[in-house]
Amino acid sequence: EPRETLDVALGEIEQAAAAGARIVCLQELFRSPYPCQSEDPARFEWAEPIPGPSTEALAKLAAARGVAVVASLFERRAAGLYHNTAAVLDSDGSLVGRYRKMHIPDDPLYYEKYYFTPGDLGFQAFDAVGVKLGALVCWDQWFPEAARLTALAGAQILFYPTAIGWQFDEGEATDQAQHDAWETVQRAHAIANGVFVVVVNRVGEEGSIRFWGQSFVADPFGRVLARASADAEQVLVVECDLGAVEKVRRDWPFLRDRRIDAYGDLGLRLRD
Repeated sequence: EPRETLDVALGEIEQAAAAGARIVCLQELFRSPYPCQSEDPARFEWAEPIPGPSTEALAKLAAARGVAVVASLFERRAAGLYHNTAAVLDSDGSLVGRYRKMHIPDDPLYYEKYYFTPGDLGFQAFDAVGVKLGALVCWDQWFPEAARLTALAGAQILFYPTAIGWQFDEGEATDQAQHDAWETVQRAHAIANGVFVVVVNRVGEEGSIRFWGQSFVADPFGRVLARASADAEQVLVVECDLGAVEKVRRDWPFLRDRRIDAYGDLGLRLRD
C-alpha cells in the first residue's frame, strides 16, 4: 500500500538521519511494488505530480531532520504523460530539482516503455547540503555517457535509485556474472569520472523478480566502501570524504586528457 510504504520510508529516513546521514536516497519507485512486470493500465493510478503528496511529506521530514533526500517517483506530468523521476529535496525541504529517467528499458518483466516517457531534462547536478549531486535511475547505470555528462555538470556523487534482479532461473554462475557486471560497470563510472557512486536497490521478491539488494557505495577509486544485505532491508550510512574527488582527479586526470575533439561519432547509433 503506497501510504504504508511511504510511512516505512519516512521511518527509515529518520533512522538514517539519527545515524548521521546528510543525504538519503530511496530505491527506485519506492512507493509501490515495481509496476513494470506487466502492462496494466490500472497502475497509472499510482502516479502523482511533482510537487505532490510524496514530495510534500518528504520535504517536511527533510526540513525537520536537516537532510537532503533523493526520491524516485512515478511522476504524472499531465494526462497521459508519465515519467520515472528522481526528485531532489534539500535540507530545508525545498525541491531543488528533478531528473527524469533518460534510458527506458523494454525487456521481459521490465516493460517500462509502456509506462514512461523518456526524460527531457538532460543530465544535471543539483546543489543540496553543500554537495553537488547527480541523480540517475536504474537502467541509466549501464551507460557511461550518462555518468560522464552528470559528472561534467559538476556532480561529486552519483546516486542511482534502482530496481534490478534476476527474473529467470539461469543457474548460479550466470546469476553471479550478471550481478558482478552490474556492480563492476558502476564502480567503473566512479573511477572514470573521479566521483562517488551510490546505488540503492530493491531487495526481496516481487512477482517474478528476485531483486539483488546489495546496495553499495563506491569511492572515486572504485572501492566498495559498504554493501547492504542481499536478502533483507537495511539502512546503510556511509561517510564519503569529498576531498577524495579533487585528489583522485589530480592523480588520474582523465577529465584533463579527454580528446573532446575526437568524440563526434558518439552521436551516431553505430559507426558503419
